[in-house]
Amino acid sequence: MKERNSFLKQEIDYKSPNRNIVPVTTSIGNDGKLSVGGCSIEELVKKYDSPLYILDEITLRNSCRAYKKALEKYYPGKSLPIYASKANSSIFMSRLIASEGLGLDAVSEGELLTAIKGGVPNQNIVFHGNNKSDKEIEFAVRNKIEVIVDNDYDLERLEEISNSFNSDLEIMIRFTPGIECHTHEYIKTGSFDSKFGFGIEYLNILFDRISNTKHLKLKGLHAHIGSQIFELEPHNDLGEIMVNVILDAKKFGHDIQKLNVGGGLGIKYTENDDPPSIDEWVKTISASVVKACKKNNLDLPILMCEPGRSIVSTAGITIYKIGAFKEIPGIRTYLSVDGGMSDNPRPITYQSNYSACLVQNPFNINSRNKYTIAGKHCESGDVLFKEIELANCKTGDLICVFGTGAYNNSMSSNYNRIPRPAALLVCNGEAEIIQKRERPLDLLKYDVLPDRFIKQN
Repeated sequence: MKERNSFLKQEIDYKSPNRNIVPVTTSIGNDGKLSVGGCSIEELVKKYDSPLYILDEITLRNSCRAYKKALEKYYPGKSLPIYASKANSSIFMSRLIASEGLGLDAVSEGELLTAIKGGVPNQNIVFHGNNKSDKEIEFAVRNKIEVIVDNDYDLERLEEISNSFNSDLEIMIRFTPGIECHTHEYIKTGSFDSKFGFGIEYLNILFDRISNTKHLKLKGLHAHIGSQIFELEPHNDLGEIMVNVILDAKKFGHDIQKLNVGGGLGIKYTENDDPPSIDEWVKTISASVVKACKKNNLDLPILMCEPGRSIVSTAGITIYKIGAFKEIPGIRTYLSVDGGMSDNPRPITYQSNYSACLVQNPFNINSRNKYTIAGKHCESGDVLFKEIELANCKTGDLICVFGTGAYNNSMSSNYNRIPRPAALLVCNGEAEIIQKRERPLDLLKYDVLPDRFIKQN
């Protein structure tokens, strides 16, 4: 017998979950079926139906603690990891993040409100966004939440609104550091093309302008160089660039106390991915900032980073139930599931790859079958996997997709009026609902029929 899906037998990295494909509590029971968090996935689907999002609490906490411990180990000054809540925003996630001593970044009033309701201290929340509304800015000012200024329009309204409230507001400046980093590319440029942040060449004008405002207090700098990053070298450059900007800001009387180096550390979606560990990533950026500060006789600022995907993605799995099969002889066999692009838009949006297996036969014993796994939506591009190997399977069998904790739930939709899945938290053999399953009637809640159409009937 030949076994596939060797990632299920790889040694688990408990200290850096981003280097695993599966949650750290993943196991195969005596019945040969998949379990996570001590819970049988098959039994969870019987009770909670499918599609089903599942988050493993131990993986989540291990990821949070890895950032905290690495910063304490490698950075001699104060530090604060900030969870990028866009990856997966909920009251539960906010509560867990707060319980682990992390801060949180938000990009809307909805994410801000979720963070506060979840118990994240206001002083540990930062507010991002390239087109903040007046209402959102007013919410941040009223709640004493630090705002990251992204552009001139941002700055104008922050000045007006802080003046109208007659209230001081701590701000950070987001700028493009001239480093563009993607998974397999690293490019240093003067100011790369991005909708986010000020060009580095504009900062002195900006510092002068802020020094003439009444209530805006520039306390920090922010830079973010990419997403799903596998390289460490760019962060050696980033620390020095940001410290040099601190020196420029000092010339205009600004006391920069915080450096926020963004996030973007990659995770292992497939066996071909090889991201650095959280420890290695933090060590690299910490050493870079410490070296640059020492060189310029600067006190160490508070070091902040914004991990999102690398905290929550590996903790999450999505379970689907197999429905229809369609064989096109000599071409491919389609296997359709009960979800798709409404609960995971990443494959159709930017061709993201994942790992998956059958719940009932995880190792794909004797597998020679290749399937294209299609979603149920009315789009030809609603395909989750192309030509994935699975064991013999049938209608009603379950498929587990790994690495779905980030951006799946948060980017989900009701396309084709399909309700969003339920989400569960699993830990030590217990499962708890953290997001109720939507029902078709829920989708009609905000529909309004104009009076004249009612009168016609």
